[in-house]
Amino acid sequence: MITATKSDAGYRLDTVVTAHISCLSRSRTSQLIRAGHITVNGLIKKTRYLTKLGDVIRCEIPPPKPITCRPEAIPLSVLYEDRDVIVLNKQPGIVVHPGAGHKTGTVVNALLFHCPDLEGVGGEVRPGIVHRLDKDTSGSMVVAKNAFAHESLSRQFKMRKIGKVYQALVYGEVKIPAGVIDLPIGRHPTHRKKMSTKSSRSRPTETRWKIKEVFPGVTLLEIDLRTGRTHQVRVHCEAIGHPVVGDASYGGKGRRKEPPSRETQVVVGAVCRQMLHAWQLTLTHPRTGKLMCFESPLAKDMASVLEALRTLQT
Repeated sequence: MITATKSDAGYRLDTVVTAHISCLSRSRTSQLIRAGHITVNGLIKKTRYLTKLGDVIRCEIPPPKPITCRPEAIPLSVLYEDRDVIVLNKQPGIVVHPGAGHKTGTVVNALLFHCPDLEGVGGEVRPGIVHRLDKDTSGSMVVAKNAFAHESLSRQFKMRKIGKVYQALVYGEVKIPAGVIDLPIGRHPTHRKKMSTKSSRSRPTETRWKIKEVFPGVTLLEIDLRTGRTHQVRVHCEAIGHPVVGDASYGGKGRRKEPPSRETQVVVGAVCRQMLHAWQLTLTHPRTGKLMCFESPLAKDMASVLEALRTLQT
């Protein structure tokens, strides 16, 4: 029970409740108000109701509901874990969240098995996915284990406070040491599953890059994402004529500025997925406020490709 004080008066009901009950996110609080689990002086109010001094706010928080997604004993590469968050080095070939065509075998299925201490997010016993990596992209990703952490991490992503640095092997020998790509990205005008820099409804996007290594016909880039658009790295690399090696959607021959050498083609020709790795993730811990940085080692296939390319130069 919350009795509204002078400092609460005049603020929205959902704002007051989340200020007093830290484990509730704003969205979850709104759900509870609409469902009648949060009342004011015994009456159901709207989320935008402005609280008055002395209002008695009662909150009945139902236990989290189990979700239909089943726990599965899928191996996970865990970089860090505590009561609030788990940071993974996601392996290539695994989808993050169940969806059409991927009902099982996902990161969520694995987390439900690995984390019996999940407190629930959004009224369900499930991990809080605050960002995703494509199926064939490997590397660092953070997952919230409770609503408190989910709210904090979601806010950090929205405010662009989380650092995301990738490594990408791209076609062509990039000529300048570093640069910025600021082409806006939106849904592709004809291919609805793809993104494009030529969309009529695009959003501001910024990708900063610098060269790590140059090989005959391909280049390894370190890429700093300042925004978080779907397929951002892949779309921006394609847009400048240096698509990601192995990218079936954005890496066609017609999109490359120059073909790789014959020796390089032998190495990259057998690549079965995009050579893109979420290398570094920097965030503020939701509970401690500590700045934390995580680095994921390259997946074995990408590491092998780079090692083979290095042997061409010896």
